[in-house]
Amino acid sequence: MSTSPNPSNPATGSGAGPGGPISPANKVLEKETTLWQGSFSGKAMFGTWILNIVVSILVLVGSFLLPLFGPITWMIGLGIILLLWIISTGIFLYRRFAIHYEVTTQRMIHQRGILLRVTDRIELIDVDDISFSQGLVQRMLGVGNITVSGSDKTDPVLIMQGIDNVDKVAGMIDDARRSERRKHSVHIEAV
Repeated sequence: MSTSPNPSNPATGSGAGPGGPISPANKVLEKETTLWQGSFSGKAMFGTWILNIVVSILVLVGSFLLPLFGPITWMIGLGIILLLWIISTGIFLYRRFAIHYEVTTQRMIHQRGILLRVTDRIELIDVDDISFSQGLVQRMLGVGNITVSGSDKTDPVLIMQGIDNVDKVAGMIDDARRSERRKHSVHIEAV
């Protein structure tokens, strides 16, 4: 029959194991698991796509009603429409493929860049506040921006743009942050 040390037993000491006190090096590290990962949602640009359609229609109608320079007016109008859609699509593709977020049980990982990728890690224990914002159309679509503020040197305020299911993701990050803080405060009190 094996006996385990009793932490309240003064003979063995608080938290002492068979080989003496437990040092941080002897503790079993908790496995870090991924809670959520994602990137920019295309639904966040819904207003931009609608604006592009409206501007495209207005430019086409304007080119048709105001033939000031003949066929050149149509070419200029089509050029404006093409440029508008190329810029909007470029912004969307950059945000979609160049920005990636991951939330684990211990930290947040923020990656940005296509050719040169920069990865920042924010410990959840360093996060002070989490909030999210949504416009009218974003509320209808369930997307929004999450603002994470804390004591991290590289990203004291991180704005996660275009997050789908923003209320659930923000709540999950806040729950993980509170859990990590509780875990560390228990550890600190035990020392």
